Amino acid sequence: MQRKISKICFFTFLALSFLSAVSCARSNSVASINEKDLFTINYGSFEDELNLFNLSTSGSINTFMTMHDGFFYVANGESKKILELNSYGELLTLYYNSEYTKTPSFADKTSVNSTKKAIEYPFNTLGPLAVDSNKCLYAVDTLPAERQENDIENRLLLNYIVLRFNSNGTFIDYLGQQGPGGTPFPFIKNIYATKNNELVVVCESNEGPLVYWFNSSGFLLYSVPFNEKLVPKLKDLNDSENINFISIENVIPDSVSRKLYVQVNYFQNYLDPATKVQSGVDFEKTMLYPLNVETGLYEEGLDIPPHEESVSENLSKEVFSIPFDFLGVTDGGWFFFSVPTEKGYLIQMVQPSGQKILKRSLPVEHGEILYYSLGLSGNGIISALYIKKEKAEIVWWRTDSLVSSFMN
Repeated sequence: MQRKISKICFFTFLALSFLSAVSCARSNSVASINEKDLFTINYGSFEDELNLFNLSTSGSINTFMTMHDGFFYVANGESKKILELNSYGELLTLYYNSEYTKTPSFADKTSVNSTKKAIEYPFNTLGPLAVDSNKCLYAVDTLPAERQENDIENRLLLNYIVLRFNSNGTFIDYLGQQGPGGTPFPFIKNIYATKNNELVVVCESNEGPLVYWFNSSGFLLYSVPFNEKLVPKLKDLNDSENINFISIENVIPDSVSRKLYVQVNYFQNYLDPATKVQSGVDFEKTMLYPLNVETGLYEEGLDIPPHEESVSENLSKEVFSIPFDFLGVTDGGWFFFSVPTEKGYLIQMVQPSGQKILKRSLPVEHGEILYYSLGLSGNGIISALYIKKEKAEIVWWRTDSLVSSFMN
């Protein structure tokens, strides 16, 4: 017997199937890539530590990480500071709110540690980060309550901004929807810096993603709204007729050209074979559509194969199709997708033409990790910040060498 798993239930399915006594067997053996442990970050109040004292309480963790050219940038919203570290874990630059972090000794230019930089800024609630080729730092933050705005028509709270710091750590300005000092954004899901030092801000609205594309000076070039009515329909008429629900899962920019890659998952109603009553929504297909933001036209979509999980129980066997999460795109145009598995993550790397598809397993002990921030660099390195009970860890997987070996 074979059917496809409901999107609504797929995370529940993963947890139950992995933790129960159900016997799970993968259809194909996938080679593993071992992680390289780079360094750890202690918890505490000092300038080179993270404030994560409330891990035992409920609520979200507001800490993010990005890696650029081997340097790691960690935004610790709980202590309202940003750490720039090298691949050995040595602190290079501290951006801090002096009300929450004591001014470090190296802030004094005459200090013996004056090679380190300390930049004071009144951060409010930090979010995702991005770094461009000039080492300019972009950081998502929120405005204080008295400066927030309401979009009554679209029922949105506008309170997010993007802070800009130059390579010396000097604060430049903040970006809003129209550019420097503009109207605040709605919730920002992520930000990206392209090879041309242009900034792309991906927001969420009640209708779908909202993307703002800025030039290197911070002025708005394009704003692109998305909703399920605007994305391409499946070309296969039979598939199209069976589709009852469309979900825009992610939008990520190309790092070289002015394109957006839109991950669209298609679903159909699931009818219970015994009762003939609708009992859920089943995943049907994932498509990745390139959108040229200069012309507003979609290019030919790429069919992204799902992850198939076999479950055997009581002499029966079911094969579930699970959609991958779109992780990002490399400078060379390879698309990276991930899905959690019992022993870590399965990474699917798809060539731009779709001719080559590579799959590798990243072994991870999920039980030890309370929270993680996973990212993909332009050259194809996957890095992660693990928040564990006693300390935080920075690791990476050198998938860049794997992809480069397949490049023409």
